[in-house]
Amino acid sequence: MIHGNNEAASPPIVLVIMGSIRANRRCPTIAEWIVGIARTIPRIAWELVDLAGWNLPMDDEPDIPASGIYIQEHTRAWSSKIAGAAGLIFVTPQYNWGYPAPLKNAIDHLHREWRGKPLLIVTYGSRGGGKCAAQLRQIAEGLEMKVVPTMPALALSIDVIRGAPLDPGHELKGQIGPVQQGLVELAVMLDAGGPDPQHRATAPSDNA
Repeated sequence: MIHGNNEAASPPIVLVIMGSIRANRRCPTIAEWIVGIARTIPRIAWELVDLAGWNLPMDDEPDIPASGIYIQEHTRAWSSKIAGAAGLIFVTPQYNWGYPAPLKNAIDHLHREWRGKPLLIVTYGSRGGGKCAAQLRQIAEGLEMKVVPTMPALALSIDVIRGAPLDPGHELKGQIGPVQQGLVELAVMLDAGGPDPQHRATAPSDNA
């Protein structure tokens, strides 16, 4: 699903990747809410990416991701999706002071496709998800992504965490400021050039 303005020139695409795939998740609702806020920023297309819809089996490629050699069609499709993006947003819950395994698996399927791309990290949980965000920042910096300084950490009520319906307009109305700030910072990075085509090579040791 792509949200954006119709213009003669194709706008840069920012992928809004949902980090959770479990049943009864809040991620799609929160991601849609973020895209709704992002629509106020012109000349950018926002595309929701649901990892639940991507078949990314673990460890089914014979070569390390840093080689860029993929034999599986699902890996090639994922590579093309990420490579075609100008920037990214990770929207993810905090699980046990960390991030969901499906998100790490999606990241680890690739290597150079992430490099140089601006990234906004948005986390949520009963305490906002700051520890999750810090870990994702470390991973992103290791991949030489351009991490947006503001990392919104959305605090959800215990009722919502335990399964009550989520109305973002009510539940998150007091937390919109950091989201807006992060989106503005992401847009500035995109205007400044986005991914650097001359990025330096990195050693593939972490993908061995």
